[in-house]
Amino acid sequence: MLLAIDVGNTNMVFGIFAGEELTHSFRLTTDADRTSDEIGLLVWEYFQRFGLRTEDVEDVIIASVVPQIMHTLTNALLKYCGKTPLVVDDGVDPGLPYGIQSDERLGADRSVACVAAIEKYGAPLVVVDFGTATTVDGVSRQGTYLGGCITAGVRISTEALFQKAAMLPRVELVRPDTVLSGTAVGQIQAGAVLGYIGAMEYLIQQAKAEMGEPEAKVVATGGLARMIADNTEMIDVVDSQLILDGLRLIYQRQKRGD
Repeated sequence: MLLAIDVGNTNMVFGIFAGEELTHSFRLTTDADRTSDEIGLLVWEYFQRFGLRTEDVEDVIIASVVPQIMHTLTNALLKYCGKTPLVVDDGVDPGLPYGIQSDERLGADRSVACVAAIEKYGAPLVVVDFGTATTVDGVSRQGTYLGGCITAGVRISTEALFQKAAMLPRVELVRPDTVLSGTAVGQIQAGAVLGYIGAMEYLIQQAKAEMGEPEAKVVATGGLARMIADNTEMIDVVDSQLILDGLRLIYQRQKRGD
């Protein structure tokens, strides 16, 4: 079996593959203060719950945007799975060609998501990841990366509002019925959720225009993808396992020597 791990700023998502099928998945909070034994035991406990053995893991592949946790996570996988992980952008090329001039490399999670979206849905594409940060990436008809943009995720935006404005409450992120509300909670939800949906619609529309691909398919992933997609017609596909599938595809290509 293959263990694929998407290390994000808020959560680490673990996916267990039998061949091409994602059979199980679980999440751990991304916490750089955890020891390798703490991480390893949590992973072991999830495997036990699924009726699996960590000893049966054949390989591990990781995409990470949190360098601070990688040493501990790597040690945990060595101790409890007996495997040194393959790491995207650290010896493993995701295989996403660039159609723009840039001295910077795309974040591992974003390149993996683009690779998976191309394989699963074809191109041209706009790939949106609703995580701690929200990212929008364009992929050409030829499957090359055309650039992207980054904005604060809706959760981090509302949390900052709660922390910096003494009189405003923390609210649940749900879509209100109206923009105009008579309560502080309703007003914050309208601004945060409806305003965020409007911002996403504009960014997607503008990305398609700059790509010259008005019919590009829009694929969304990440924790809030479903809520946003249910309230706009700009998103065509919600794929919660996009990055995990991308890690599997990159691993298979690496093993084939592609």
